[in-house]
Amino acid sequence: MYQPEVYGLVLLFMIVSMLCWGSWANTLKLCPGCRFQLFYWDYVVGLIVGACFWGMTLGSLGSSGRPFLTDIADVSLRNAALAVAGGAVFNVANLLLVAAIDIAGLAVAFPVGIGLALVVGAVSNYLIAPKGNPLLLFGGIALVCTAIVFDAVAYRMREETRAAMSRRGIVISLVAGVLMGCFYPFVSAAMTGQRPVGPYAAVLFFAFGVALSAIPFNLLLMRKPLDGREPTSMKEYWSTGLGPHFWGILGGVIWCTGALLNFVASQAHMVGPAVSYSIGQGATMVSAGWGVFVWREFANAPSTAKKFIWGMFLLFLAGLTLVALAPLL
Repeated sequence: MYQPEVYGLVLLFMIVSMLCWGSWANTLKLCPGCRFQLFYWDYVVGLIVGACFWGMTLGSLGSSGRPFLTDIADVSLRNAALAVAGGAVFNVANLLLVAAIDIAGLAVAFPVGIGLALVVGAVSNYLIAPKGNPLLLFGGIALVCTAIVFDAVAYRMREETRAAMSRRGIVISLVAGVLMGCFYPFVSAAMTGQRPVGPYAAVLFFAFGVALSAIPFNLLLMRKPLDGREPTSMKEYWSTGLGPHFWGILGGVIWCTGALLNFVASQAHMVGPAVSYSIGQGATMVSAGWGVFVWREFANAPSTAKKFIWGMFLLFLAGLTLVALAPLL
């Protein structure tokens, strides 16, 4: 399998991971009128397609570790189960996050949900594999926490005429963030210890975990939507045009690509999972940028709310810079 070892290339992997994780949700925005529960089935298909593609290409090249198919055959049941469990936890978190995007928009759901996930995930991953300067790492995390508060305040100002829905969007984002911060330690543990799974095979097992978990949880959300709309059914899914199916699959492939690059970077000896995960979750700033500048989600917000949004961007950028410097200093 291919494994970069030069920090510049590893950093590039983490930055591209951040861009992928922060951009995939645009595919949902490109399906106006499509219920997110129906979109999500195609997203899961895209995850599996992406995992197989990268496994059979980069995962089968290079001289580091075992090739993709050999890795799948030789992995221990414990480590495979950990990667699947990570996918299951991620799936519940991601379903809630997509629901929050539907309610609150990209510029809010991602900074609150994924920002909190960064905090939870970075701390737990550092406890598992303490690599990187802790002062820089946790100083950056503190700035990210402040950015989350700024974004939540801006959202409440924008939604002051819809207080009930405002609270629902924030609460769902927070719950999604806590769960999202818990999935990475499962995958990190699967890639360590005896007969560990490599990052390319880990992505495939992870995708299987997402698919298995999506069946009960997404069906539940189809019957009891969190956005207050009418229930939907698989009949509506099959009657949907090709466009939403295409965008849903592409969204899954984009997220899977970000996950693969992040998992690979976490295995570089100078980085570790805490730093790799933290930089990847800079997706928060990317997605907020899409929401503010492309989808114009704060175009009609009060001027004070816009100032808080700019403060959020600056705090996130400063926090991520500290996290990126943590492996070097």
